Amino acid sequence: MDSVIPNGKVHPCVEVVEACGEWFVRVVEEDQALTRAFEIESFALAYAEGQRRRLGLADFKRI
Repeated sequence: MDSVIPNGKVHPCVEVVEACGEWFVRVVEEDQALTRAFEIESFALAYAEGQRRRLGLADFKRI
């Protein structure tokens, strides 16, 4: 979890991971982390891209 730094501040990030045939998108911002599951990869990637844009990030991570 490289989005957490030692002084307790969190860097916003969007992560996409595939596990057991499902796709998961984790969105970290300020004091919360939200994970959503998708059955279809393209839906997960579209959601991750939208969250990336909303947070003003350069990219999202595929883990």
